[in-house]
Amino acid sequence: MTLGNKKMGRPTDNPKNTSIKFKADDETVSMLKECSKLLEVSQAEILRRGVHRIYDDLKK
Repeated sequence: MTLGNKKMGRPTDNPKNTSIKFKADDETVSMLKECSKLLEVSQAEILRRGVHRIYDDLKK
C-alpha cells in the first residue's frame, strides 16, 4: 500500500501543531477580522500576538 508523495510545508523553527477552539461574541470577532485585515496577517497571528503581549505585561 503506497501513500503517495506527501507535500512538505515551509520549514520552521516554531511549528504550530496545536489547534484551539473558543467562543467569541460578534464584536470580538469583528475586531479580530479588522485587525487581521489592517495588519495583513492571519487571525491566528493576531491572537498569538495578543497572548504574547498580555503575558509580557504580566511579567513586568
